[in-house]
Amino acid sequence: MSRSAWLAGTLVALAAGAGYWAGREDSPVPALVERARVEFAHWMPARMSAPAAPIPAKPTGPVVYYQDPDGKPIYASEPMKTADGRDFRAVHASEDVRFDANESVTEMPADMPPHASAGAPTGSRRVLYYRNPMGLPDTSPVPKKDSMGMDYLPIYEGENTDNGVVKVSPGKIQRTGVRSEAADWRALSVPVRAPGSIEEDERRISVISMRTDAFIEKVENVATGDHVHKGQPLLRLFSPEINAAAAQYLTGIGYEGARRRLENLGMPAEVIDEIERTRKVPATLTWSSPRDGVIVERNISDGMRAKSGDVLFRIVDHSRIWVLVDVPERDLAVVAEGQRATVRPRSFPGRVFTGTVARIYPHLAMGTRTARLRIELPNPNGELRPAMYADVEIATGDENPVVTVPDDAVLDTGARQVVLLDRGEGRFEPREVKVGRRGNGYVEIREGIAAGDRVVTSANFLIDAESNLKAALQGMAAAASPAETSALAEEKPR
Repeated sequence: MSRSAWLAGTLVALAAGAGYWAGREDSPVPALVERARVEFAHWMPARMSAPAAPIPAKPTGPVVYYQDPDGKPIYASEPMKTADGRDFRAVHASEDVRFDANESVTEMPADMPPHASAGAPTGSRRVLYYRNPMGLPDTSPVPKKDSMGMDYLPIYEGENTDNGVVKVSPGKIQRTGVRSEAADWRALSVPVRAPGSIEEDERRISVISMRTDAFIEKVENVATGDHVHKGQPLLRLFSPEINAAAAQYLTGIGYEGARRRLENLGMPAEVIDEIERTRKVPATLTWSSPRDGVIVERNISDGMRAKSGDVLFRIVDHSRIWVLVDVPERDLAVVAEGQRATVRPRSFPGRVFTGTVARIYPHLAMGTRTARLRIELPNPNGELRPAMYADVEIATGDENPVVTVPDDAVLDTGARQVVLLDRGEGRFEPREVKVGRRGNGYVEIREGIAAGDRVVTSANFLIDAESNLKAALQGMAAAASPAETSALAEEKPR
């Protein structure tokens, strides 16, 4: 009888008498079942045996942080408890999730020194030297710790094979939020904004003043703020000196000197012509407005005496006004006469007036270090009044497109300007450039890169720091001979 047949028969017998023998204490069923199980497992194919349940690996390595026991995204660097008194779960080095392929945690024996992990080569790469973990310009040929107990970081052979190119792992790029943008052709519009005030046009002001003593006979029905027209009568006066000169002119009509004397006394030309036509000297003379405008000053009344030089009326034409703007000294180089200017009076929200820069005054204000510009605006309706405040924007720049990059892409050290070129696959190359004008969040690149080159616009300071650090460490490593560096690297740390 074969062993397989015996096992099968035994199982049948056990199944038939299980109900009877199972309840007795001296039953041989347990022994038979155990023997059958062992023999059956020995002769059955391995693929029919039930797979053993996987045993979870025991966490190893030091505790790196503590996590909420419910799996919530709450972490702590030291042991702590939840609100209901439960302890946070300790997360060991083997359980930590890493995003960088070259930053995976290496398991270490318990008796291995902590700093030995820094010197453990990955694969067949050889450690060239160790650099300070805080970025200081300090290297070591053997593993060591800094003053705070942090391990020095190993630099392996083959890293940074590209001259001047910085390699950053995908995990670091994701965590630091590195973004890049292509340089492109743009027309930079660099507006200069400055406050201004509306003033009168100095060339449109007229003053009525007497050149000799006179008595005001009658003032016409005009007052301050009234609009008058050219030739409109303003007052009638009597002047003994003017009357004497007029009488002398009647006796010598045709002599240029007599007429010139009346003109020197300020008598209007039409009054002189009237005396010559009628050959009579009027008792009072009528003074008229010399221009269209608004009376902004009236200093006379009926019957008063006006002395020579007194200002009787001041008339201003407001059909064209000035806007005086104080531009900072740093913006003076981009402003030129003839540029278009947009004026927004604060008294008229939403209203925009357009004019041109007519004059740049030659002197700067010492106290404010500003230069004054004059913008001329038409004001046919008289809406713009002197002494109003306005916000002025002057359109400067050139309409021709230039190569530009975002302002954030340029690292300005004071002595030079640098951008980081994105070479793809985590490689970045510092490139020195020459910049030009700025405007609308972009800066002109005159030399260094071309349109289409991708430059880093975010987290470039971190990449630049990594570039400077690696360049310094490579220079220090090059100072030592390869044989000396290899010999020192093989020494055991004390």
